[in-house]
Order: sequence, then C-alpha cells, then structure tokens
Amino acid sequence: MTAITADAELILPAPAKLNLMLHILGRREDGYHELQTLFQFLDHGDELGFAVRQDGQIRLHSAVPGVPHDSNLIVRAARSLQEASGTRLGADIWLDKRLPMGGGIGGGSSDAATTLVGLDHLWDTRLGEDRLAELGLRLGADVPVFVRGRAAFAEGVGERLQPVTLEEPWFLVAVPQVFVSTAEIFSDPELTRDTPPIKVRSLLEGGGRNDCQPVVEKRYPEVHNALILLNKFVSARLTGTGACIFGSFPNRADADKVARQLPGSLPSFVAQGRNISMLHRKLQARAKK
Repeated sequence: MTAITADAELILPAPAKLNLMLHILGRREDGYHELQTLFQFLDHGDELGFAVRQDGQIRLHSAVPGVPHDSNLIVRAARSLQEASGTRLGADIWLDKRLPMGGGIGGGSSDAATTLVGLDHLWDTRLGEDRLAELGLRLGADVPVFVRGRAAFAEGVGERLQPVTLEEPWFLVAVPQVFVSTAEIFSDPELTRDTPPIKVRSLLEGGGRNDCQPVVEKRYPEVHNALILLNKFVSARLTGTGACIFGSFPNRADADKVARQLPGSLPSFVAQGRNISMLHRKLQARAKK
C-alpha cells in the first residue's frame, strides 16, 4: 500500500476494534438487526495522511484493490463532511492500509471515522462529536464508535453507545485468509436472532458470545479451522462477522509466545486493548503541544 507522503499536513491512526461479544436480538422491519455488542479498540491499525486543497477536490492517492475511488468510505466520508459543513476546501488523502478487509476489525469504518475527525480538525469545520457521529452512521453502523473513540456497550444497530471501562489485556488476533461478507452472514436463515437482551452490568461481570460465529464457521472452513487451532492455546472467538479471531492474554510475552506457534498460513498480530482509541490519544497529545 502507498506510503504516506511528506506532503501530509496531518497523520492520524485509524485503529482496529474487537467485538468482545455480539448478540443478535431480532430483525427490524427495515431489514437491519437489533444487537448488543461490546467494542474495544486496539493499538494497531491503518494510518491516514491529510493535506488541505483549495480547489474543493477530494483525492485519495492510495488505491484499494476492488474498491473504486468514489465508492471508498474515506472519500464518501470527506464529501459528507464537505456537504454538512459547507466548506469549500478539499483534501489530498493517503492511506497506509494494514488492516485486512472483511476481517471484522473495522478497517473501513475506522478509516471513515478518522477521515471525519481528521478533516473536521484540519478544515476547522468544528461540527462537534455528535454531528460527526451522525454523519458516520450514514456511512456504516460501526463508524460512530470510532468517531467517539471510547470503548462502549452498543445497542440498536450499534449506534446507541454507552462508554465502559474495561481491562486492557493483550490480544492475539489471527487473520484467516478469507473475505467474509457481513451482508451474507446477517441474511443467513440459520443466524440466531432471538438472544434475550442483557444489561451492561451483567456483561461486564463476564459472559457473552458471538451469535454470528456458528454461521461463519459453517460457511468458512478456514475460520472454523483457525478457531480449533487457537483454542488449543487460549479461549478464542470471532470478532464481528469475521474473519478475524482473537484470544486475550495478561501480557504481551504470553501473546507473542502463542503467535510464534501459529503456522505461516495463518497470519496474526499482537496488540493491546485500549479504552481510548489511538486516534483520540493522538489528537489529545497534539492539542497539548
């Protein structure tokens, strides 16, 4: 992927997330699903660079295979901010893509959120977090949690967020080499859609599962086999609709030790869970200078 050029005026992270649990409560009349999930960020992700243009054009200089320029969530996020704010400024944008597509760790949604937050800062549009989250929701259900940047218990389609403080363990995230279609999983007739709602307090005391996991395992043997393998070392589960799977560890050394025992055919990375996203940490540090 294209490296971020020295022309970038602002370089920001677009962190990964994990769904530590994901319950499907039912299907709404509009086709979306009511769910409950627990989001936590990782200190690992994509990186974006931004520079202001005076001609109003939005140009993403890093091509993403299979995604046309104007369909990319980054470009759509930038244009939605332009429209909402009325600014005449544009942007050159560069993407250093590190997160897998179709992995369930929020790559595209996080890129879109970093674009909204970053350009709101660079263009000085000052729309505020609530408005940016509203714009983000139009782009995808996971975008608002990245805009707000705090670990959260989410309800609705994932847009009703209640900040939570979680332990920040180390995670080993394995990346089966398949692209999982979220729409395909949510339309599967075998998906559990009647899990009873739970309170965040009982969730934080332990429990929860991923209702999408049985469907994904059945459809994608690569995910099923990776879970069998990782479960030999640690309790493993799917994040989102996958394909990525994860297990938690009390320290980095333990996570690294297991990572070294995984086969080369199953790529992985180790990262720490974060209750405040690396995007917001970077902007807070920048504001203090």
